[in-house]
Amino acid sequence: MNNRKEEKILVTGGAGFIGSHLVDTLIGEGHEVFIIDNLSTGQKQNINPQAKFFEMDIQDQQVEDLFKANAFDCVFHTAAQINLRKSVEDPIFDAKANILGGLNILENCKKYKVKKIIFSSTGGALYGDADIVPTPETYLAKPISPYGVAKLTIENYLHYYQQVFNLNYTILRYANVYGPRQNSLAEAGVVSIFITKILKGEQPVINGEGKQTRDYVFVADVVRANLAAMKNEPIGIYNVATEKQTDVNQIFQLVSSNFPDKKIEEKHGPAMLGEQKTSCLAITKIKNELGWQSETALADGIKLTVNWFKENYAK
Repeated sequence: MNNRKEEKILVTGGAGFIGSHLVDTLIGEGHEVFIIDNLSTGQKQNINPQAKFFEMDIQDQQVEDLFKANAFDCVFHTAAQINLRKSVEDPIFDAKANILGGLNILENCKKYKVKKIIFSSTGGALYGDADIVPTPETYLAKPISPYGVAKLTIENYLHYYQQVFNLNYTILRYANVYGPRQNSLAEAGVVSIFITKILKGEQPVINGEGKQTRDYVFVADVVRANLAAMKNEPIGIYNVATEKQTDVNQIFQLVSSNFPDKKIEEKHGPAMLGEQKTSCLAITKIKNELGWQSETALADGIKLTVNWFKENYAK
């Protein structure tokens, strides 16, 4: 796709954490934006009033009516069943949302000649505790959760749709995304969980020793990666990350430092069975091919996130 203005764009999951930030930026750039969201984890207050919002599930038949009535130039597929633990408890529910729902979107992209689809995938859940850190896109993906299996399945379907039907796509494998609007209940992001606990006057609990590391990338940087994917016409898979590891103890300290009026104890609970020890993604490919890299320092991103939560959730 080129850089012309006024693309007609569909964002699935556009009332959610990442999707809503993406919608705001696309509208700011002058595009006509449509949102599909069933509001299972998305929030009405996240919806940009200039977007055209349709409350429906990505599995619904009426999704086709929307594609038929609007010749979308581009689709950002961010909608998903996002709770990894829920996927383990109920893999059939997860597959219906993430595989069958995703296929419904792909089929309509094919049928109604969408120029490009950009898919929000995952890095950590695909690579697991990798032997190579930071982990490149070429590392063998062998997910050990139904959530990861579903994401990889849609990645494989995208390859098929491109090869057979010439549907252009970009897959973005996110590291641990954090920032304003993150739902601490639905997405289990440790940054938002710690902030919410502190605002409620509850004690945050660190699982185990707290030495498990993740690669934390700020939501505004993730949005820029999506825009770069739309404008640069790449077909392929790209990690979206910082290439830096941070452990949970460090996250606790960074979050706590933004509450100078509160004395917050560092409390550890039992380790979570089977929890991944390390996740850190390489970004050489996206740097070289899309000119993207993260710009937000972790301390700055956490401060912005805490301030947003204070304004929106403080009682």
